[in-house]
Parts: sequence; structure tokens; C-alpha cells
Amino acid sequence: MAHLLGMQEVSALAGSRILLQGVNLGLDDGSRVGVLGPNGAGKSTLLRLISGVQKPDAGAVTVTDGTTISMLVQSDEMDPQATILEVVHPGAAAHEWASKREYRQVHEGLLADLDLSTKVGTLSGGQRRRVALAAGLCQEAQILLLDEPTNHLDIEGVAWLADYLKERFKAGTSKAGSGALVVVTHDRWFLDEICTRVWEVVPGVDPGGSRPQIPGRIEQYDGSYAAYILARAERARQAEVSAIKRENLLRKELAWLRRGAPARTSKPKFRIDAAETLIADVPPPRDQVELLSMATARLGKDVLDLENVSLSYRREDGTELPILKDVTWRLAPAQRVGIVGVNGAGKTTLLRLLEGTQQPDIGRIKRGKTIKVATLSQSTHELDAVSHLRVVEAVNEVASLMTVGKKELTASQLVERLGFTRERAWTPVSELSGGERRRLQLMRLLMTEPNVLLLDEPTNDLDTDTLAAMEDLLDGFPGTLIVVSHDRYLLERVTDTQVALLGDGNIRMLTGGVDQYLQLRRAATENEIGKKVGAEVRENAKEAGENAANEGLSAQERRLLVKEAAKLERQLDRAQARVEELGKQMNLASEKIASDPQAVGKLAELGREHAQVAQEVAELEDKWLEVSSQLD
Repeated sequence: MAHLLGMQEVSALAGSRILLQGVNLGLDDGSRVGVLGPNGAGKSTLLRLISGVQKPDAGAVTVTDGTTISMLVQSDEMDPQATILEVVHPGAAAHEWASKREYRQVHEGLLADLDLSTKVGTLSGGQRRRVALAAGLCQEAQILLLDEPTNHLDIEGVAWLADYLKERFKAGTSKAGSGALVVVTHDRWFLDEICTRVWEVVPGVDPGGSRPQIPGRIEQYDGSYAAYILARAERARQAEVSAIKRENLLRKELAWLRRGAPARTSKPKFRIDAAETLIADVPPPRDQVELLSMATARLGKDVLDLENVSLSYRREDGTELPILKDVTWRLAPAQRVGIVGVNGAGKTTLLRLLEGTQQPDIGRIKRGKTIKVATLSQSTHELDAVSHLRVVEAVNEVASLMTVGKKELTASQLVERLGFTRERAWTPVSELSGGERRRLQLMRLLMTEPNVLLLDEPTNDLDTDTLAAMEDLLDGFPGTLIVVSHDRYLLERVTDTQVALLGDGNIRMLTGGVDQYLQLRRAATENEIGKKVGAEVRENAKEAGENAANEGLSAQERRLLVKEAAKLERQLDRAQARVEELGKQMNLASEKIASDPQAVGKLAELGREHAQVAQEVAELEDKWLEVSSQLD
């Protein structure tokens, strides 16, 4: 594989803090790298160093001649007056992008429900994110850097993006020049699906005073997220063994040093040096984020019941958009429900109904007498009111003391146990990173001791360690839990049942979980495409008879072209279905390799057939485009 980029002894500073030091990394053609690490450790800084936006304070970043780099950041800077088409394909004529299969894939996966002439300033946050992602994917760059690309994507969109990136950045195949992918994300399912390597950004430690800093570093792991977890656990086990040995030596040295004043005056210097070396070599503890189990108010028999509820919004053109139509839905004590659905289907609206901040058009919402509802919203704007306070003060504003087990903890102790170092605990809220703000928001919410918890995209901006700790907390939450999330891993971990909003005004139970939802969405999409293609074919046939003389084609020639286009579309459908079926067979074969080594041959055979059929799909698309251009 061709080498694309290298980093040699790179260091980066953030003020006086040594964010990264001695970083040595490389990117080769076909690499798919996932970047993990706590919030504020330097993941986004690493992307800026790779892209060249930020220069290293020491070391060098070398890029192979002709290699171009594209980076999608978390915040977009799109012109609100520009149209979607102008943002995604700036300065390009329609035929220039429409003739490229990879661009059409991006349109189908991210922009199918959007009018390309719509101005960006009128879009929702989720729609703007999809447009920014589409623009990044349509740039012809050899190295693609993505910072939290799954934010605001629904489960269906995340699955599409994973398939697209695996196809575009193929490792170990004959597809040369596919480029390299580096992605920062906290979506663990997405990471496990696409990554062939993991870079973990281990944060540095500033002990303060005159003591030297321990700089941040990058640890590399081969394999997917699951392989990374296993490898990290093994490293932790080995480190624990080393720590026990070090502790035993340290205990003996310190005991010797503390024998008394007379003995200290005659200690050989080499013994003192040995003790100091042991102390200096003790690694800093990993930032283990500990989320606290909060006491909850007692729940009665009744929690929240939606009875014959209907709600709709009026569109700009005056038509009604139904969100709920005559829905009856009852929530029981300690019930744990995950809500999925496409963007705009009404998931957040449903939470507002449950919270009581919005009323239905028809029907009623019956509330239990003892319920105490708390909502974690998608935004952290509520922290703006305490932005002038320090973290400890913001916690103290909600509760100054809390009993955990049989121990009473102060606000400063609570903050430290929630993953804020002593230095960060006295940082103003206005200076916190997005993940730190999210952590503080969740802590303040839980300290109010709710018994009904509504979480709207709770995983946004949280690192994987914090997510794992939050899941541990939610596992033990004794109240009723409702979670809206595009994080499939979280939903399947902390909820017992899932429901879907499919845009038809109903709440549908998903007995088959998230997989059933994806099947329903896939079937609906195929049905819509079939209706659209059929309508286009009929329209083309109609126009063929009306405009044949003006277009320079005879009616018979046009009918033959329409027939040929329809034939190609049927062939395309069959070929694409075969590609999908082969992909499923390859997944099954890869799972069998661990128990049956002979499955490697079967996987290789399937891979060759998959590549052959994919090539047929590309050729059929080219033929279809040629025929369609003659009909236009």
C-alpha cells in the first residue's frame, strides 16, 4: 500500500499545557483509522495537525506529493444564503456531478429528502450537518478527516455512512488509490463497523506546582473497536501486574527511607535515587469517569399515559404534517424504552409531550401524581446561565451535599468523582469543552433526583469512557427511562424495548429491535424508488409521443430508448440485490473464520464474486445514464 502521510516526533501545546508529545504515526492507502480518547485530550488537535490547519510546535508532518486532504469539522461554516447544490458542488455544472456514481451515492444516502435549491440558512441543525457531510464526501481528496460525522444522523444514516466509507476506503484489495480515512467518533457501533486501526489519544497530566507535566501521547491498536477493547484490557492487565511489582518495591524503599532521623543522615545516595526513580515512574491513574447512582423519588402505579393523542404541524405551503394520529401509549414504572425514527418524524416533539412543555391538539396526557420528570436536551444552552461560575460552583448551585451509599460528599468531591481533575473542577463553565459541558449538564440533572428520565441524544459530545460509565448508571436507574438516540450501541444496552416513529403518525413497537426498524425503512425506501422510477418511465413514454418531432427522434426510436432504460433499471435492481446478498454472505463467512479456518477460502471466493457484480452495477449505471441522456 502506498504511503500517504507521516508524523515524526510531533508535539502540540495548548497554552502552557503539553497536549501531545513525541507522536509518530503513518497513514497508508486503504487505512481506516478511528481516533478515541477523553474529551479535551487532543483528538480534534490531531486532525488539525494532519490536515495542516495547525502547525506542530515540534517535529514534522510529511505528506506525499500529490496527496490532498479534506477535513469535516464539528461546526460548519456554510453560507446561509447558498443553496444546498452550491455548497455540495460549488461551481460545478449538473452533468459534472450527476455523471459520477460516487456523487450520486452521496446524494441518495444523505440528500434524497432535500430540495437541492433550498438555502442552507433555512435548514434544521440535522439537515445542515448532512449537507456539510455530503460536501466533505464529494471532495476528491486522498485523505479524508471526519470529526464526529455521525452527529445528527439517524440510525439509518449511520448504517449508510458505514457502508459507503467501507466501499470507498478499501483495505487490502485491488482498488488502488482509494485513500485513507481518519475519523473521530464516539459511536462505538460505527467504529467497530468501519475501522481497521485505532489511535487512542491518552491525555497528559499537569500535577501543578513545580512538578513536571506528563505529556499526552498516542497509543496504536490494530483491528476494530472490539479488538481495541480486548487489546486495551490486556495492556491494563499487564500494567496492573507491573504496578503491583512496582508498589512492592516502592513500599520497601519508602519504609527504609522512613526509619528515622539518625538513619537518614547516613543513607547511601543510590538508595534515595532508587526511591525517587520509583516514585517518578508511577503512572498517573486513568481518568475513570464515575457516575453516581442517585436516590429517586417513589413512583406510583401511574406514570405517563397518552390517550387518543393527535398532533400536527402546519407546513409553509399550508398543508398539515401529522406527527401523531389518535395514539394511545402507556408507560409503566421502571419501563425502559428507546425511540428511533428519521429526522423530523417527531421524536423530540414526543419527548416534549411527555415532559409537559407541549400540549396535544387532540386527546390528553395523564400524569401520575408522584412523577418527577427530568429532561436532558440535545443542547447545553441551559449552562449559559451558569457560564460565569466554576464547575464546582455550578454543581453546588443544585446540591451542596449528596449521600452516596453511607458517605456524604461535597460538591468538589462529586465533581472529582465525575471525571474532572482538581484543576478542571475550578475552570469556568464558559471554558469547558463540549464533552465536559455535557457531563456537567448530566450531573446537574441527575442530582435533582428524578424518577422519570427523558434523554434526547444523550451521547452527543461524550467520549467512550464516559459513555460506558453513563450506561452503568442508566443500568441501575430504578425509574422510567425514555431514550431518543441514534447510538445503536446505547439503545440496545440500556433499553428493554424499542419503538419507531416512521412518519405515518403512529408509534410502532419493534419486537425485532433496531434491525427490524432498518428493514422497515429499507422496504419503504425501495417502494418509494419503485414508484418514482415507474412514474418517470410513464412520463418519458408520454413525452416521447408528444415531442418526438421537436426532439429529432422518431416516436419509434424514443419508445425503444424508453424500453431500453426500463430494461437496464430492472437489471440494475437485480445486480444491486445480488451485491447486498453477497455482502451478507461475506459477513457470515467472516464470523465463521474463528471456528472454521476453511471458511477463509469461501470468504475469498465471495469477495471475488462481490467485486465482479459491483463492476457490473457500475457498467449498468453508465449505460443507463447514456440512454437517459438521449431521452433528455
